[in-house]
Amino acid sequence: MRTLLIVNPNATSTTPATRDLLAHALESRTQLTVAHTQHRGHAAELAQWASTNEMDLIVVHGGDGTVNETINGFLPLPELNDGQAWIPRLGVIPGGSANVFARALGISPDPVTATNQLIDLLTLDHDRTIGLGLADDRWFTFSAGVGLDADVCEAIDASRAKGRAATPGRYVRTTVRQFFRAKRREPQIRIEIPGLEAVDEVHYAFVTNASPWTYLNATPVHTNPGTSFETGLGVFAVRSMAVLPTLRLAGQLLAPNGNPKSRNLFRDDDVPSVHIETKEPIGLQIDGDFIGKRNVVDFTAVPDVLEVVAPQPRR
Repeated sequence: MRTLLIVNPNATSTTPATRDLLAHALESRTQLTVAHTQHRGHAAELAQWASTNEMDLIVVHGGDGTVNETINGFLPLPELNDGQAWIPRLGVIPGGSANVFARALGISPDPVTATNQLIDLLTLDHDRTIGLGLADDRWFTFSAGVGLDADVCEAIDASRAKGRAATPGRYVRTTVRQFFRAKRREPQIRIEIPGLEAVDEVHYAFVTNASPWTYLNATPVHTNPGTSFETGLGVFAVRSMAVLPTLRLAGQLLAPNGNPKSRNLFRDDDVPSVHIETKEPIGLQIDGDFIGKRNVVDFTAVPDVLEVVAPQPRR
């Protein structure tokens, strides 16, 4: 088995010791090439190289942003896939601050435990085929968001650029600050889903491909508990930013068996596609990375498109 190990040395919890442990473990079972990312977009370039050279497996040791870049580097878009492209399998060893994709797949957040888990699964030849989401022409693994969530990601990215770590506390403080800024704006998002009436006057919306799609420390956040890698997309659209209803909704999201409901909430856990448009450009985040501002975004569920080395889903 020919394997490319992509390491993001700047990820929050990536350490030389864990990298060396992972490399040693993979070297004993595969023909290994190790590459470190050196700039934004480099993981996509490395993944494309691995696909061109018909590598069997790509293992990513980094955060969700590195995983997203990697997938977008080697996985062809549906309209461009003629069935001839070489598509490696994907393994993930957490190395970022949140590692939502790995945790949603049942991979341990501890890099050492996750390394042992990966080796065991490779020994058993144990793969899982999952669906992904598309936001226009970009794959996402667990979530995309317009409005508030994108504003938070933009602010966190700006903090990272100044050398500040993306800690859970920083996310909470940034979310509260961005919430009160966004609260003053008029709702401008319109959501269209095939077969349903359009939803207007939305303040912010999440489109998810898994549940949970984020964490508050070790606490999972469930916006769409019926959404999984084996279903369509989940939509969570909020039509009120009043403080008390928001606090009640937040309590539901953090509950162990949360099933969020509100008269100011539109929610559907299994849709094939979503069209979102706004009167003015609004922020878009994909897998935790701020992408920019858009007036229109189309989201599509693509089933059974990626093989990952991960435990089978719980029934």
